[in-house]
Amino acid sequence: MCNKAKYLLFLITTFLFFSTAVTAQVKIAAIQIEGNKKTKPYIILRELPYHEGDYISKDSLTLLTTEAQQQLVNTSLFINVTVNASLVDSANAVITIHVEERWYLFPIPYFKWVDRNFSQWWNEQNRSLDRVNYGFSLRQANTTGNNDKLTAAFVTGYTQQSIFRYQIPFIDKKLKYGLALGWQNFTQKEINIDTKLDKQVFYKTQNIIQEGYRVNASLLYRPNLYERHSFQLGAGRNEISDSAILVQPKFLPNHQKNFTYIDATLSYTNIHFDYNAYPTKGNSTDLMLYQRFSKNSNLTSIQFRKINLIPVSKSNFFFLESNTMIKFLPNQNYTDIKLLGYGNLYLNGLEYYVVDGNAATIFKASFHHSIGSITVKNLLNSKKLPSIKYQFWLKAFTHLGYVYSEHPVNGNRLANTPLRTVGVGMDIISLYDFVLKIDYSLNQLGDKGLYLRSGINF
Repeated sequence: MCNKAKYLLFLITTFLFFSTAVTAQVKIAAIQIEGNKKTKPYIILRELPYHEGDYISKDSLTLLTTEAQQQLVNTSLFINVTVNASLVDSANAVITIHVEERWYLFPIPYFKWVDRNFSQWWNEQNRSLDRVNYGFSLRQANTTGNNDKLTAAFVTGYTQQSIFRYQIPFIDKKLKYGLALGWQNFTQKEINIDTKLDKQVFYKTQNIIQEGYRVNASLLYRPNLYERHSFQLGAGRNEISDSAILVQPKFLPNHQKNFTYIDATLSYTNIHFDYNAYPTKGNSTDLMLYQRFSKNSNLTSIQFRKINLIPVSKSNFFFLESNTMIKFLPNQNYTDIKLLGYGNLYLNGLEYYVVDGNAATIFKASFHHSIGSITVKNLLNSKKLPSIKYQFWLKAFTHLGYVYSEHPVNGNRLANTPLRTVGVGMDIISLYDFVLKIDYSLNQLGDKGLYLRSGINF
């Protein structure tokens, strides 16, 4: 009898366990989308962590719904997104998605300083309008409703150039492969000819000093919500004037007036942020391999970047970033040795400096504290967008870095020595992923000051 009782108890326990497991599952019976006047429904459905007909646990339904809302916000297609899950009965749920689309077409005047950052243009270049590109830019952020992006620009001023770019994220039925095309040609009457005392030196003439073009095509691959792969093939040509090569004979990679090349870039990103423009939790990984092919001037570079956001509470988080680039240089030429201070490889507090070299690594750490937000009435377009919200974050940061240079020249002192900066600041986040960073920084040279940056990258 004892064995029978144990056997019966085992059967009852097993039955209850599986019954609980089954009842804990809920079926996504329907997904309803509202508010998408231009965006195709499948573009929205592609961003969801579940699909119609899927079975998921009730416990994870709220978490996945929050994740779906974050993914849709990160498409940069919508002003507002709400995702709600409601139970029709104990076994079925309906997902309701409501979106408010952004204004996608921007036929706007083009005005941008050519220097690496606003502070350098405003202070070191005395806000000179001679160092500004201006013209006309047409941006269509959702051209056919497929989250495809079109940019066409005609620019004059410091650099005369025409630009055309088009990217469509998906070209197949499974929504995994996409394409991108780009073209740019330019002429300049001033160029950054050298680096002395860790600062850019410019050379200007009355005639064209540099001209060139670049064309590229990319195959995009996105296997899931977070990973993205890209393979790009490009070709280009640069040419400098006789006077430029006299001033800097090693300006181009082949040490000549004309330089023609083809290149290939393989990149991988894995982004899992709550909000790409200003993340407060999550992580990202970026890896880029670059190979340039040109007679006696091949170049190989590798860049690896890692970001981690560690939330402490709803109002506080830590930001950690490491970023490393290595260049296998064909020779000592000025175009290829540019390193720290360009792109996303920079340190706050060293805005006025650049560091040339073969390899660089940086580490950034900061603590962010929310001081709230305000909402103001929109006086320009009150019908479509009655109000604009501004969020404010205080931060304290420290940045470390090191640049290895095989042949430091011209009194450049920041290579082959530890770099360090500290500071405090405020970040302001507003409409259309706009982020303004106001920092007060101090570097190891004793320089201190107030610096401004804008964009969506830390």
